[in-house]
Amino acid sequence: MPDDMSRPLIRDDGGAAGGEGRGGGSRRLEASLSDPTDPLVGILGTGDFSRSLAQRLLAAGYQVVVGSRTPKRFVALFPEEVEVMSQMEVVSQADLVFVAVYPEHHSTLAPLKAALARKTLVDVSNGLRLSRDGPSNAELLADMFPESCVVKAFNTVSAWTLQTGPRDGSRQIFLCGDSLQAKSSVAQLCRRLGFVPVDVGLLSSALDVENLPLHLFPCWRAPLLCTLLLFAFFYAYNFARDVLQPYVKHGKNVFHKMPIETVNVTLPSAALVLLSLVYLPGLCAAALQLCRGTKYRRFPGWLDRWLQRRKQLGLCSFLCAALHAVYSLVLPMRKSAHNKLLAMALKQASGAAESYSEGEVWRMELYLSVGIMALGLLSLLAVTSLPSVANAVNWREFSFIQEGRRIWLLQLQEQIKRKKKAF
Repeated sequence: MPDDMSRPLIRDDGGAAGGEGRGGGSRRLEASLSDPTDPLVGILGTGDFSRSLAQRLLAAGYQVVVGSRTPKRFVALFPEEVEVMSQMEVVSQADLVFVAVYPEHHSTLAPLKAALARKTLVDVSNGLRLSRDGPSNAELLADMFPESCVVKAFNTVSAWTLQTGPRDGSRQIFLCGDSLQAKSSVAQLCRRLGFVPVDVGLLSSALDVENLPLHLFPCWRAPLLCTLLLFAFFYAYNFARDVLQPYVKHGKNVFHKMPIETVNVTLPSAALVLLSLVYLPGLCAAALQLCRGTKYRRFPGWLDRWLQRRKQLGLCSFLCAALHAVYSLVLPMRKSAHNKLLAMALKQASGAAESYSEGEVWRMELYLSVGIMALGLLSLLAVTSLPSVANAVNWREFSFIQEGRRIWLLQLQEQIKRKKKAF
């Protein structure tokens, strides 16, 4: 690396560009640097990610140089502490270079092959779609620059996260590469930026790292589909029983029940079935281990996937229960409910209907009490599924909450059944 003292304090091209982009006045780039001994990091590319990365590196105490094919055009977009120069100048000065250009433009970096020899290249690119076969962008970059050490990293972090800091996004940075020294230098840079580096292995794992930002809720598809199917089944059953049957048999038009009442009756049924699906795979796994006589054999694929989706099924159950609570609060606000109460009041005033039914009163009180307790237990399930809460308790405490909640919910269901029989 050239001596920093040999470089001029004011660059002629920078002063000209600064005058064009900021209304005149030279830019004293080197004088604004905090410390000449700070590490020097190069960035190839001038997009949004490059600008956010440059700002984050500056905040962490790094010297940053940015390479562009037209440096005078983009010099005004970067902070004054950042030097925007040609790509050849950047790679000749920096030992660690971020390649922040689109993969289809990697071929434009071929003239830098000799200057990038024995240097660390950090590939931050992503693909346009999920790829199962490969090769990855990082592997293609390594083939293009065989004498350089390519590390795949920072592709799972957005420009917004880099600009605002890791507190507003994921703190983990997945990285992979064939050079231990190169990965170590990138990991050190991650820690200095406030992130947590996660080494996922050799550069052959780059395809999996590039696919991470392209997944769309991979663990939620089956639970959400199961929730929709259960809701559709119970809604169709309740619609046929409470709306369609009175209309067909007695000619009574109660289709106004469809948006609120039928949905409200459907949600708790779906919530209870989803909750049973949370604990059923554990029982199936225990029974299978007892039948096999060992716990060291792998579960079937369907059971393994079911066990991994229990958290999502529990959260879907909580969603249905919470919506049921909201719908129940809305029931008295409907116009049809007001008309029904008025009709009941007129019947009681005329003596045609009984004014007080102890059985109905007790039934409603018990339903509300048990429903509130069940919702509270499901809320506990949702809270303990948060990573921040789950990491704060040990395994015994977590198991106590899970098993205790399951027993309490079963007892509540038994109480509901006994009260129904009593009345």
